[in-house]
Amino acid sequence: MLRLENVVKSFGGVVATNDVSLNFPAGSLSAVIGPNGAGKTTLFNLVTGHLVPDSGRILLEEEDIVGKAPVDIVRKGIGRAFQIASIFPSMTVEQSLMCAVASHFRESEALLSVFPPTNVRRRTEELIELLGMGSVAKLLSANISHGDQKLLDIGLALALEPKVLMLDEPTAGMGPEERWQMIGTVRRLWEQGGMTLIFIEHDMDIVFEVAQGITVLSYGAVLAQGTADEIRNHPEVVEAYLGTETTAEASQ
Repeated sequence: MLRLENVVKSFGGVVATNDVSLNFPAGSLSAVIGPNGAGKTTLFNLVTGHLVPDSGRILLEEEDIVGKAPVDIVRKGIGRAFQIASIFPSMTVEQSLMCAVASHFRESEALLSVFPPTNVRRRTEELIELLGMGSVAKLLSANISHGDQKLLDIGLALALEPKVLMLDEPTAGMGPEERWQMIGTVRRLWEQGGMTLIFIEHDMDIVFEVAQGITVLSYGAVLAQGTADEIRNHPEVVEAYLGTETTAEASQ
């Protein structure tokens, strides 16, 4: 589905992405982890077209998308939600999702209509139900909780019906209970949507519990790839990132 081949990106003399080759199969649920500055967000920016690699290829269903504009990459099927929720604060949740749906359906006139087209309205209602946001649908996006704002950001990406959904720290800034609620919702969306889902996350309990496959980045390079058990017991990962206390706790 999504494949990176020998991708390199430098900023001045700093190599942020160092000969990265990765494969995310169709329908997979994968986590990208690593210490701060490891190149995780840079990797997402390269895939979504916000940065252009110095060399290498990024293939979506065997089509090289390097050099394409972010809007074209979205159209081809890659959606993204950001670490800091990117929402429309002056719109209600329902209006925000309706705008995203109308844009995807190329029904721009619906944005000015009191009575939006049936297909736009129906898809918006489906998203509200799928996200479990019925109780806040009529509220201004600026007035809903941080967790709901993050969920709305994911909903805006889902409105574009992506083949690949990339989530940059979906649980950032949440308390323990809220984090598990969010990741449970993310997993449910993945199961119901049948998409390829890739997420960045610092909470190792969540990563080991949820991800089918894990990629560990360090200094812009791939340090390790594997299942939760393989990563948890990988000597270099333990030394560079997890630490002995984390792995001991994870094995209990």
